[in-house]
Amino acid sequence: MNNKEKYRTVRGYELLKRDKEQLTHSMEDYMEMIYRNAMKDGYIRMNVLAEQLNVQVSSATKMVQKLARLGLLHYQKYGLVHLTDRGKEIGNFLLHRHNIILEFLKLLGVEDRILANTEVIEHGVNVDVLKYIHLLNRFFHSDPSVKEKFEAFKETYGHN
Repeated sequence: MNNKEKYRTVRGYELLKRDKEQLTHSMEDYMEMIYRNAMKDGYIRMNVLAEQLNVQVSSATKMVQKLARLGLLHYQKYGLVHLTDRGKEIGNFLLHRHNIILEFLKLLGVEDRILANTEVIEHGVNVDVLKYIHLLNRFFHSDPSVKEKFEAFKETYGHN
């Protein structure tokens, strides 16, 4: 550990991250879900967004208004939600990050609460670590025997 890097609580790391970014974890979840729908339809309706995120329409509306003020999407009362170009860029990254973590957990053999675990991990991982996880995913896929060796190792030393 270098002199500039200090141990912090999880909350401390979140605050440091927040100083560098504008999006909270909740905002990221909304952006990812909006992006998922925008990829198919080009927009999302507020009631659909609320349903998909298991929140009240009023809560979804408040968050969408915040994201609109940040210039990430366009929203008119009782209308459709459309991403801006910047919103599409962020949404694409967030979905990509989600998929990398999900794939990693699947490769490890995680089955229990895989989506919940993906959500927890994706909000805490930084871009550099994400790149290494993506590289490790690619390594597992590059040679099927690697996955087989890992499965055998888990049988011997793991806790199945």
